[in-house]
Amino acid sequence: MKRKEQLILVRGGGDIASGTIYKLLQCGYSVLVLETEMPSAIRRYAAFSEAVYDGVSRVEDKTCRLAGNFREARKIMETGEAAMLVDPDCRVLKEACPFALVDAILAKKNLGTSREMAPKTIALGPGFQAGRDADLVIETMRGHQLGRVIHEGSALPDTGVPGVIRGYGAERVIHAPAAGRMENLRKIGDIVKKGEPIARILGAAGEVTEVPASLDGLLRGLIRDGYPVTEGFKIADIDPRQEEYDNCFTISDKARCIAGGVLEGILFLEEQEEKR
Repeated sequence: MKRKEQLILVRGGGDIASGTIYKLLQCGYSVLVLETEMPSAIRRYAAFSEAVYDGVSRVEDKTCRLAGNFREARKIMETGEAAMLVDPDCRVLKEACPFALVDAILAKKNLGTSREMAPKTIALGPGFQAGRDADLVIETMRGHQLGRVIHEGSALPDTGVPGVIRGYGAERVIHAPAAGRMENLRKIGDIVKKGEPIARILGAAGEVTEVPASLDGLLRGLIRDGYPVTEGFKIADIDPRQEEYDNCFTISDKARCIAGGVLEGILFLEEQEEKR
């Protein structure tokens, strides 16, 4: 079977998932992305999930288009682009016969993926047991094991602490100080100073809460303007390396490494299948 005929379903279209989607497209697979009705990607310019809102999204030189049904999705994939469906419950499985399924939601728990969904199943990060919930699991923790294909057991548990860049870890990520609707004052790619407002949160009773920058740096990620957030919700990401402007719009090293693990896993499972 030619790779073009090998349909891969990817659950999730955030920035980490998009690294995998990009690599699968680059290798010639047909890719169908399944998303929620309101994706909450922070690194929006490196996430195919934005197609839910805009109808089309482009990450580097690859494109993903929103489809209304599986028939439309197939036509999109025939052009070499990724197709997207708003289908968090994988209802499309009734029509599609995927070659493989990748759970790239990164929810730190299993939101319904099972090995019965496809002949080959791969899950990213903690919350999955290789051999039980999916055939293989890919390590998503930064460090020596990042991108490793796990054949037995689980990925390392989530620490809740972002990777350290130039001495900054938890400070790089900004969480909503209150519940309400986002009103962005700055945009991704802006240079910001610690303490200056990057957004406001408009509460249900008319209260306004400013969101200050947590450090000097490059605003690498910012949740979509108008998005409804709860208190503590992740809404922004600042990179202290102000010279790394292009990083706001390209796939990260972490996402590429994980994508390599996914591709290895798919080829490994295909090889094992051929040996039977």
